[in-house]
Amino acid sequence: MYNWLARSLVLLGAMLSNVSLAADLTDVDEIVRRANLAAYYQGADGRAEARMIIRDGQGREQMRQFTILRRDRSDGGDQDFLVVFSRPADVRNTVFMVAKHTEGEDDRWLYLPSLDLVKRISAGDKRTSFVGSHYFYEDVSGRNIRDDQHRLLGSDERFYLIGSTPKDPASVEFARYQVWIDKQTFLPMTIEYYDSGDRSYRKVEVIETETVQGHPTVTRSQVSDLRSGGSTRMEFRFIRYDLGMEPGLFSERSLRNPPREWLQRPH
Repeated sequence: MYNWLARSLVLLGAMLSNVSLAADLTDVDEIVRRANLAAYYQGADGRAEARMIIRDGQGREQMRQFTILRRDRSDGGDQDFLVVFSRPADVRNTVFMVAKHTEGEDDRWLYLPSLDLVKRISAGDKRTSFVGSHYFYEDVSGRNIRDDQHRLLGSDERFYLIGSTPKDPASVEFARYQVWIDKQTFLPMTIEYYDSGDRSYRKVEVIETETVQGHPTVTRSQVSDLRSGGSTRMEFRFIRYDLGMEPGLFSERSLRNPPREWLQRPH
C-alpha cells in the first residue's frame, strides 16, 4: 500500500511539473509583447499622480510631483501621454507630451512656463534625463519593442529572462539589456543595462505592485545609476483606468493650458 501511494505521488508530481512547464511561453516575441501591454497598456486610458525622489551620489535629494494622463489609440498601438508638473515651484506647470508611434519615431514636446516656450524633444534626446531625474524621457512612455532584437535567455518558477540588443547601436547609450518578466503578471520587474565593456551601469527595478481595477499595476519603482551611486524613486497614487478620455485632451493647446478637470483627483 505504501509503495503504491509513493509511486502515485511521484507520478502526480511529474504530471503537475509537466503541466507547469507546458504553460511556459517559449516565443520570445510573444513574451515581450505581453510585457509591453502589461507595463504601458492597462485599460483603454489611465490617470495617476506621481512623486519622484531624486538622490545624487552624495545623498542630496530633490522632489518632483506630477500627474500623468495616458490614452491608447489602439491596444498595443499608438498612444498619447500628458505629464503636468505641480511641485516644486520651479517646475510647476511644466508639461511633457508624447504622441507614441509603433511605426516611426515618437513625437515629444516639453513646455517650459518660465520661458513660455514649447520645445520639441528630438529622437536623439529620448534617452536623456527626464527633468533632472535618473529616468529617461523614453522610460516614461516606453521603448518601442521593435527597436531591439530579443532573445529568451532562460526562466525559473517566477520569471522569464529576456536579453535584448539595439538594432541601431549608435542611437542609444547601451550595448544590451536584460529584463526579468514576472510570469503571472507579465510586468517587467528588473531591467539591467550594460555598456560596450559589458559592465552593468543602470538598473530599473519594480519595488511594489498593486491590482487596480483588475490590472496588475506598478506603484513604486526605482532607477539606479550604478556608476555615480545616484537614484530616483517613483511612487504612483490615485491610479484610475478607463476614464473615457477624449483625443482632444492630448493636443498642443494642452501644453500651455493643461486640462484642469483631469488633474483633479477622481472621487
